[in-house]
Amino acid sequence: MSVGRICVRDVDVARPDEPVQAIAARMHSRNVGALVVLNESKEPVGIVTDRDLVVKGMAQGLPLDANVEKVMTRSPHVAYEDTPIEDALRIMRSGGFRRIPVVNRSGELAGLVTLDDILDLLAEEFREIGGLLQKEGPRVLAKP
Repeated sequence: MSVGRICVRDVDVARPDEPVQAIAARMHSRNVGALVVLNESKEPVGIVTDRDLVVKGMAQGLPLDANVEKVMTRSPHVAYEDTPIEDALRIMRSGGFRRIPVVNRSGELAGLVTLDDILDLLAEEFREIGGLLQKEGPRVLAKP
């Protein structure tokens, strides 16, 4: 299965020139922990998390009117819509990321896939496997 089938398509975004205070307010009002930062071509040029705001912003004494590009993680790793989920997990593990932008073949943002999305899918798969085992397991099949 590809990440394009499970990613969230309605992604909260930001521009690199937006002030960190506006970004923090948007995260709060939308109850999200990250925004994907896009250039004019709608390509991801960064990602900013609530942790970035604290560690790279507040802890460093950055003014609230500073641009988000001061705290964002630049050039985030991305996955294409047809990237297998296993490959997306590999990308996340290699960099310690919990989320990666999903792009189309033109490089434009198409969605966001998170570790939680993948874990939800795996949990559902395991539930289905468990149901099969209960219906067709050795104990059930051995009953006369």
